[in-house]
Amino acid sequence: MAVKQQFKSFADLIQNSEIPVLVDFYANWCGPCQMMAGILEQVNAQIKGKVKIVKIDTERYPQLASDYSIHALPTLVLFKQGQPTDRIEGVLAVEQLVQRLRANL
Repeated sequence: MAVKQQFKSFADLIQNSEIPVLVDFYANWCGPCQMMAGILEQVNAQIKGKVKIVKIDTERYPQLASDYSIHALPTLVLFKQGQPTDRIEGVLAVEQLVQRLRANL
C-alpha cells in the first residue's frame, strides 16, 4: 500500500531509504490521480520490497512540487540515493509502470 506519511524532511526520506523511492505527486481533486492510486497498489504488490512508494499531496507541499517542477498531475518521480532517475507524467498501465520501474531498479 502506498504510504501517506508525515516526514521531517523530504530530503531525509529520499536519501536515507535503502531502496529506491517512487514519489507520486498528486492532488485530491485530480481524477487521473485517483486512478493512479489503484494502479500503484497493484504495482506495489508486484515489486514489493524493491521500491518504496510515497504519495505527496501537492496542495499540502506546494514547495516540493515547485522544487521538482511538477506541472502535470499525477507525476511519478523515482529517486535513487536521493537523486531523481526517472519521471513519468500522467497515468500508465500497471504492466508499463512495472516494466519502467524494473528497468530503473
